Amino acid sequence: MRKVWKSLLTSSAVGSAMLFLSAAAIAGEISEPLVAADLEQETENTTQQQVMSQVTSVSQLSDVQPTDWAFQALQSLVERYGCIAGYPNGTFRGNRAMTRYEFAAGLNACLNRVNELIATATADLVTKEDLATLQRLQENFSAELATLRGRVDALEVRTAELEANQFSTTTKLQGEVIAVVSDVLSGNQVNGGEITDKNTTLGARARVELVTSFTGKDTLFTRIQMNNILSPNLGTPEGNLFFAGDGTNDAFIDALYYQFPIGEKLQVIALANAAAADDITDTINLFDGDGSFGALSTFGTRNPIYYQMDGAGLGINYDFSEQLALSLGYLASSSNDPSAGNGLFNGAYGALAQLTFKPSDRLKVAFTYINAYNQELATGSNRANVGSFLGQVVGGEEPVTVPTSSNSYGVQASFAISEKFVLGGWVGYTNVRSLSTVDGLIDTGDVDIWNYAVTLGFPDLGKPGNLAGIILGMEPKVTSSSISQLPKDQDTSYHIEAFYQYKLSDNITITPGVIWLTAPDHNEQNDNVVIGALRTTFSF
Repeated sequence: MRKVWKSLLTSSAVGSAMLFLSAAAIAGEISEPLVAADLEQETENTTQQQVMSQVTSVSQLSDVQPTDWAFQALQSLVERYGCIAGYPNGTFRGNRAMTRYEFAAGLNACLNRVNELIATATADLVTKEDLATLQRLQENFSAELATLRGRVDALEVRTAELEANQFSTTTKLQGEVIAVVSDVLSGNQVNGGEITDKNTTLGARARVELVTSFTGKDTLFTRIQMNNILSPNLGTPEGNLFFAGDGTNDAFIDALYYQFPIGEKLQVIALANAAAADDITDTINLFDGDGSFGALSTFGTRNPIYYQMDGAGLGINYDFSEQLALSLGYLASSSNDPSAGNGLFNGAYGALAQLTFKPSDRLKVAFTYINAYNQELATGSNRANVGSFLGQVVGGEEPVTVPTSSNSYGVQASFAISEKFVLGGWVGYTNVRSLSTVDGLIDTGDVDIWNYAVTLGFPDLGKPGNLAGIILGMEPKVTSSSISQLPKDQDTSYHIEAFYQYKLSDNITITPGVIWLTAPDHNEQNDNVVIGALRTTFSF
């Protein structure tokens, strides 16, 4: 009998045989052929991958009761073979499907116990019926076992190839390229000047990203970017394309940060270069795809008050609960410049505080405050970008820097009315104060600026992965001003944007869209302007 056992133990089928032996013992008999599970399917419940411990008595399993239908079978396996393993917390979880890890732990316990029985010559514990069952199972499932051996061999070959050619054990390489065709489709003059940038253009933005983790919970993010896309020059910041760059083919490190947890509720992010508000907190907009996906325009991507944050600094996120989180951040635009009026604390900066409330998976609301120095909204009318406007008033063709400080308040919300329809939007208010008369050439004073938007999102329109969007709103507008050289905007311009993001494949997405500006620069004397864009995103 010892020879028979050794022969079985060295057989390639012993693993599956032991599994089916346990099934047979629990059921009491084998009444019909079994269908092998597809072992290639990955388990999603990683919390089940726990170390299992040997059980010497069925009473050690707290969730196995004498009234359970399989109690006698489990008791027999434990007492005769010591071939049952339980979880560290003393449970067996008999009504749940096992994972590969659990199977391996149970199989290991069985094999160890069988080896002990053979070594001690206690063959009387191993019955002829058990051997016959093993042999019959081996014969019945010989085809499945042969297929399984082939799959395992192929998987080992593929695994060895991946390990030999992997980029890094700690770093993931990813990237994307967006190609944009754009043009001004309608409109001839804004602020008395003719719109000359009406040629169809083709530009591209390429990014290569290295995502590194040293502990499994932290992230070191490095991004290299080239961007030669340009926005149409309309004579106003309205209608800017979010993904526009500097128009050159120079590649440089565009973003660099390190994010790590402190405890279970606190996340810290140290940002070294080209950071923005969305690196620190959630902007609560379905269409905020950082230029790669979602909205085409700068205004449609997020509440303009967020654009007063850029540069290097620190961010903190604290989760009070799954429903409530607090974000704090500080970014300096010229943190690496030691000259006067620059540096980490003496130059332009933005400081953010945001409370994000998520009462359900369908609703998110955020309340945002940003204090900034020498920062602007990057959208809206010329007057709404106070420092730049006053600098041109004073300097003409050679603008000067007029220092400003601002306090901004925003409310953002997104509500999924259904799986196919998401309603969102925001309201933003900014108070800007000029801090210098520039040798008496301009007044000091306050400027009030408002903006708002309503967004309509249609996820999975046409097929899964698609997204249609409509944005209706008013870009930043000066509603009152105590600075004589900067009067308020007399009229109201509306921003109307529509796009359809179509997913060709997992790696290619095409997004056509239009941006319609009525009374650009909040001036009814200007022509309405329509901008068309076709964005193609390649990601890997």
